[in-house]
Amino acid sequence: MSFFQNKDAYSALKFPEFRAFIVGNTLFTMALLMQEVIVSYEIYKITHNPLALGLIGLAEVIPYISLALFGGHYADNRDKRKIMQISLSVIIFGSFLLLYSSLQLDSQSPDFHIYTIYFVIFLIGLAKGFFSPAASSLNPFLVPKEVFANAATWNSSFWQLGAILGPGMAGFLYAYLGLAGSLETVIVFLLGVMTCLFFIKKRPVPPKAVTHESIWQSLKEGIVYVFKTKIILYAISLDLFSVLFGGVIAILPIFAEDILKVGAEGLGILRAAPSIGALISMAFMIYFPPLEKAWRNLLIAIAGFGIATMVFGISTNFWISVVALFFTGAFDSVSVVIRQTVLRFYTPDEMRGRVSSVNGIFVSSSNELGAFESGVMAKMMGTVPSVLVGATATLVIVSLVALNSKDLLKLKVAKKVESED
Repeated sequence: MSFFQNKDAYSALKFPEFRAFIVGNTLFTMALLMQEVIVSYEIYKITHNPLALGLIGLAEVIPYISLALFGGHYADNRDKRKIMQISLSVIIFGSFLLLYSSLQLDSQSPDFHIYTIYFVIFLIGLAKGFFSPAASSLNPFLVPKEVFANAATWNSSFWQLGAILGPGMAGFLYAYLGLAGSLETVIVFLLGVMTCLFFIKKRPVPPKAVTHESIWQSLKEGIVYVFKTKIILYAISLDLFSVLFGGVIAILPIFAEDILKVGAEGLGILRAAPSIGALISMAFMIYFPPLEKAWRNLLIAIAGFGIATMVFGISTNFWISVVALFFTGAFDSVSVVIRQTVLRFYTPDEMRGRVSSVNGIFVSSSNELGAFESGVMAKMMGTVPSVLVGATATLVIVSLVALNSKDLLKLKVAKKVESED
């Protein structure tokens, strides 16, 4: 890949509010991914049904997609920090409900416990429909434009750090503290996120954001902007389809329990491996952002993701599987940095909430609907064939996009970044 040297690798970290934001984002990521691993393993232990794992993603994505556009509208027209605080309070309530259910296992049926888990996941999906657009649209206001690319890399790096520590800790916490002790840790982390939000000041609403005649006009404007801006549309679409078909995270409990036979501790390692790869890749990209030939690098990264997924599907050796997952994260991190930088530079301030919500719908669809797709395909075709078919679909899609987006190969995102300095 072609890279250009970053002038100041630590420029975004000079801003205290941005530091509070990324620390809170890390804790938030750790908490929700820990909870995801814990409840996924708990459900699979009870049901031994791949479809039950897929339903976890579906339970979250339906309410999220239903509300994300409205969340983006309100993020553009209201106090973003307050929206995050209210949404986070709902998530904390849901986590307490999960904890209460886990403490009542001896006096309630396993089915009731599973239904409680699905309900809480549904509740979290509702809250994230407002939290995520507000957080994504607040982030660019915490640093000046000349450090957007650096902020995107640091934000993604800290997210990946949380994505490593959260799942990795979850397996061991579940093994040694049990279900209730693990969920108590999740709640502590979420309270830490709330604390970080108090270190971020209220931001004024951009004047243009409040001129719409109706909420429907506002939503339409955000959607139209995304679909007419080719580089944004193609970037988020590639992420959608690659993870939708090529993602294997949701069915990792099956590999850990039935194929690789490594238990909860092994699941934690498998779940953390992609994020370790991503974090190492992010560390490199802090100094050498992949923006000089951004579109070419994005296509290479998505293709690499598909190939690494295929290797994981074929492997029956635990450590080969870990390495393959490591490379899925390394390649995916390149696409994340490019996509986030594109969104920051090609989105007007007054539309950040709505554009972020559309992007969030694409990302959430790829993750949560991808989880559902993985569960359904594993149930219908078998676990390994479903992974190989998904990886093949990812490679086909990136090839088709490459053939239809040759004009974007000439786009110099690096030049746009430098022009803002």
